[in-house]
Formats: sequence, C-alpha cells, structure tokens
Amino acid sequence: MTKTLHPLGAAIRCILLGASLSAAPAMALDVATDGDDKVTDLRPIQVIGIAEDPNRIASPVSVISGDDVVASGAATLGEALSGQPGVHADTFGAGASRPVIRGQVGPRVKVLSDSSAVLDASDISPDHAVTVDPLLGERIEVLRGPATLLYGGGAIGGVVNVLDNKVPTELPEGGLSGRFVLRGNSVADERAFGAGVSAQLGSNLVLHVETSRRDTEDYRAPGLDEARVDGTFSDSRNSSVGLSWVGDKGYVGLAYSYREEDYGLPGHSHEYEGCHPHGSALHCGSHDHGHDDGHDHDHDHDHGHEHVAIVDLESKRFDLRGEYRDPFAGISRVRFRSSYTDYKHDELDEGEVATTFTNKGHDSRVEFEHAPIGLWTGVFGLQHADTEFGADGVEAFMPDVDTRTTGLFVIEHLDLNEQWHFELGARHEWVDHDPIDDARGRPSYSDTATSFSGAAIWSFRPDLSLTFSASRSERAPHAQELYARGVHLATNTYECGLVGHPLTCGGLENNADYGNESSKNYELTLRKTAGDLTFSVGAFANDFDGYIYARTLDRFEDFRLIKYTQSDAEFRGFEAEADYRINDMFSVGVFGDRVTAKFADGSGYVPRIPPSRLGARLNADIGAFGGELEYFHASAQRDIADFETESPAYDMLNLSVNYRLPDGNTRLFLRGSNLLDEQIWNHTSFLADTVPLPGRNLTFGVSLAF
Repeated sequence: MTKTLHPLGAAIRCILLGASLSAAPAMALDVATDGDDKVTDLRPIQVIGIAEDPNRIASPVSVISGDDVVASGAATLGEALSGQPGVHADTFGAGASRPVIRGQVGPRVKVLSDSSAVLDASDISPDHAVTVDPLLGERIEVLRGPATLLYGGGAIGGVVNVLDNKVPTELPEGGLSGRFVLRGNSVADERAFGAGVSAQLGSNLVLHVETSRRDTEDYRAPGLDEARVDGTFSDSRNSSVGLSWVGDKGYVGLAYSYREEDYGLPGHSHEYEGCHPHGSALHCGSHDHGHDDGHDHDHDHDHGHEHVAIVDLESKRFDLRGEYRDPFAGISRVRFRSSYTDYKHDELDEGEVATTFTNKGHDSRVEFEHAPIGLWTGVFGLQHADTEFGADGVEAFMPDVDTRTTGLFVIEHLDLNEQWHFELGARHEWVDHDPIDDARGRPSYSDTATSFSGAAIWSFRPDLSLTFSASRSERAPHAQELYARGVHLATNTYECGLVGHPLTCGGLENNADYGNESSKNYELTLRKTAGDLTFSVGAFANDFDGYIYARTLDRFEDFRLIKYTQSDAEFRGFEAEADYRINDMFSVGVFGDRVTAKFADGSGYVPRIPPSRLGARLNADIGAFGGELEYFHASAQRDIADFETESPAYDMLNLSVNYRLPDGNTRLFLRGSNLLDEQIWNHTSFLADTVPLPGRNLTFGVSLAF
C-alpha cells in the first residue's frame, strides 16, 4: 500500500508541531513550582498503597476518567486506552479490542476489574471481547513497571485496572448519588446509554444499581467499494446490582453483574477450514464446510447479516470486596477481592453454532498494608485463581483445561530522605495446567515462576525526578501456547502447541524443550510534575529469554501453519509527553512513543508491533467551555515479520468540545474523530490488511452526575 500525505494534515502537522517546538525554549527555562498544580495523570494506583507524591512513583501510571472515556466515544477497552503513551489497540472489527502495551498483548497484559481478574476468553483470540464496559467505569488506570508484580509476574506489558462502583465504598453524599450518560455517533449510527444510582438504606447500607445498552450498525470507512464494513456491528447489554455495608473503618459488599453481547466478525471465513498439517507441512485440499455441532440454539438477530459470523456472548459475575483500616497492631489496612465468573460465547455461522467457548472460575486476593517499619512502608499479600476453560466445535483448537495459579507478593518502599526513594518487589507463583478428559493425552504442566523488581528515584529538585527501575519477570506458558492443535479461523492459522508432536503437531524436527518465559526489564524515566511545564520522558529495554511466539512453519495463500516456539527476543522503546501552560485558558503539549522488537538470533522482527507516533495537542478551558485539538502522525510500519505486509502511515486529527451547564452537574460533549477521513490500517490487528478502522466520525452526548 502507498500513502500520500493529506495536504490539510501536512499543514496542521507543521502548525501544531511548530508551535509546540517554538515553545520549547520557554519550557526548558521554566523551573518554578506551584503548590496548587494538580498532577492527576501521575497519581499512583489506589490499590498499591504507595506515597501520594508523584515523585515517589517508580512505575509509569496513566489515569483516564470515566467522563473522558465516555466523551471519547470509545466502545471497547482497547479503544479507550489507545491514545495513552505506549498503549495501542488490537482491534477485530467493532466488538473486540484488546489493549497493546509496549508491544505486548494477550497473557502479557493483565486486565482487572477493581484489582480482580476479568475472566473471559480475550487472551485466547483477538476476536474475543474483553468483558469490560467503558460506559460504566469510574476510571481506568494503566500501570507499567515494577508494581505490576502485585498482579502477576507475567504482566510484562502492563496492568489495566478498571475502577467501578459496583460495590459502593462510601456513603453517598445526601443519601443519593448517580450518573447518567446518553451518547450517539455518526460513523456507526451508535445509540448508547448508561446509568448508575447509589442509595443509602438506613445508617450503613448502600445499594447500587447500574445498567447500560449500546447498539451500532456496521461502521463506515473511506476508500472501500461499500460505504460500510460488513460485520462491524455490535450490540451489548450490561446490568449489575450491589449492596455494601459501610462503616467508619471500612466496608464490605457483594455485587452481581450480567452481560450480553452480540457482535460481528469481519473477514471471518471458512475457506481454509479443511487445511491440516502433515508433520511440518500444511495440506489444504478439499474444503468440507458441513458439520454437525450437536447444539440446539435459537437466536433472533435483527441486524440482517446472515452471512456474517457472529459472537453471542453471555457473562455472569459475582464480586465480593472489602476493606478494613487499622484492624490490628502493625497493619494499617486490609483489602480483599474475590470474584466468580461464568462466561460463555457461541460463534454462529449462518445462524448455527460453530464453536462454543466457556470459562468458569474464581479469582481471590488479599492485601495487607503494613504500618511503617523504620523507613519502610509496603504491601504484601496472597492471590489464588482457579479457572476451567472449555471449547467445543469447529474451532475447538485446544482441549478443556483446568488452570490453577497461586501467588505470594510484596512491594516495599524506602524513603531514605527528601531526595532518594527506593522500591523493591517480589512475587512467587505456582502454576498448574491440567487438560480435562483429553483424548490425545496431553500432559499436565506444573511449575513455579519467580519475579523480582527494584527501582531508585532521585528527586534532585522538588519538581524533578529521575527514576531507574529493573526487574526480572517469569511467565509460565499459557494453556493455549502449550496445548493448541487445530484450525483457528480468526487468525487464519492452524495452531500447534509447545507440547511435542504428535500430541499437538508441527513435526518431530520441531519438538523442543519448553518452560517458563523470562524477561529482564530496564527503564529510565525523567519527570517534571509541577509548574507551567510538566513532562514525562522514558526509555525501556526488555530482553526475553525463551519468548513464546507463533512461528510460521508453512503457508498456503493467507493461511499459515504455526508452531508455538521459544526464542530470545529484544524489545526497545520510549514514551514521552510534555505539556506547557500558556495561561489560565490555554495549554499546548507534545507526545510520542515507539517500540521495536526483533529476535536476538537475527531471524527477523516480532510481528504485529505498533508503529511509532508523534503528535501535538492544544487544550482550552474558557469558563464553562472546554476543548482539545489533537493531531498525530503514525509512521508506516516496515519492521515486519516475513508473513506480514507493510502498513502505511496515516494522520489523525481529532477535536473535542464540551460545555458544562450552570447546574455544574450536566455536561454536553461533541467529538470529531479522524476528521481527515483517513483510511487507517491497524498493524497490531490480525485484520491489518483486510479491515480498515472507522472513517470520519462525530460523537455527541450528554452526561449527568448528581
């Protein structure tokens, strides 16, 4: 594909970047601090229990408010986060989109619901939705670096924590509080609303009820024969009810959540369903599409897409949450989270169930924040998860597997003096994968994984700090990476797991020892957190030993035979953003990120790595009005694996405007996205060269908080 720079995009790029760079000398000379400055985007994640001073945060943190997520028009978690430094989205049409952090996705990125694991099937395949509703979140926090050990040594990319109010943590002011959102857009004819209400019952009980509904048609994209991209519709429905007892020293509560979702799978084809391996060679002969799945299933879908594959998803979840402050001597706070999820989705082809995926299980954790011991403060705790994953049908490319994980973790902080702060962390996990009634007799996998982290923060000025962090993380193979064997139509592959041939496939010559993946991670970050100029500039290096990836053994047209394989890999990158406050009404900023990834043996590049980005933004805050003009350029991605094609560069121009009514609680918002109507191919997606992202879009709506 070739790319010609849009003339208007070129002009805007010159104006915005030029204005930002011309302000750089003034930025560099500004050393004043202002005690009233707010540093909301650098505050620590709530559950970590570390210092409130942003110069005492070793891990880079991004915080996105629920209002900003709603106003952005984001329908999925990946969309909601894709503008953050170092964060992109692994899109699959409109219904599924996973966050990609520093080039990592799937099992290397942990997605949490208020610190508890989100149990779905999104880490199995890119066409499986992350079961989090951006319309109902209070805020989303993205954590990278050492403190990710709180949630798993395998969270090498990072942790995404979605905070909600399903279980109320405090008494509502005046006995009643709530939030209402109404939203629509032009590119997909979106119709969406969300509502949540908390009501005090008696002196200590709080009831919370919330619901949302979002319905869209196929979205529009430029440069296609058809104006709309077939199979990009979605329809989701979410509800939850929670009850909490709230006292002077803490709370405890229980919530039940229910989610239904139907969405299309663009580009989904059974053309290669009959392909199968002969050793390490791929054979694609006749394609017999007939199958008897043995399911009785009756669905009423009114989207009129009988020829498009559809995911019909249902998730039921219980959450138990609590916190108690100063329970006994030496412990300042105890927090616990426990959830049980019953997840299922059917993949429908021409109205019939082709494959069913299920995931049932629980995840529980308890954290103890200890009182200061000398100069040390910190958190330690225990986490346990037990899940049973199942697949049945045409794309049952892995057996049913029971996975149990138990982890012990500790994060400690040492404030040596005003200038020096240190952080140490460790996590030890026990991991067991047990195939259930597997006809092939694939073996169980049991191992331990130990991870360590350390960081030093030098605050050489009250508003300036330099952080160096290092960690060694271990990750046990995912069940899919171990046991896969079968056709995976979403990725156009026949998958063979790490377990040797013939228990999976790939030929005897590709059998090899397998074990934990480990990574040595290094990061250097310079931050300025107060004054007219604020910035964060960081560089990182991740060196993997035994990086697990899908190696291509053979190929027929667009279909590949892949074998999960371990090889050393090197990831390098940087993230930077800076903002300069011109006056009380206007500020200007620049931002950018880049990541490169290649195999250490010189065999090529790691696939689906996002392109580098460079952009600028202008913010305005004029009385009741607020707005942001944002422009960025995404470079062409030419560092590609041998089976990939280059993705062209593109320019993104967005404009947001909001108005707060005199009541102070109601906000009207309007956002224009991709105003240049660029044709955008997302290189991180498995549909990178077949399904473009949406074209020009206007999102509009109203939000009310009381």
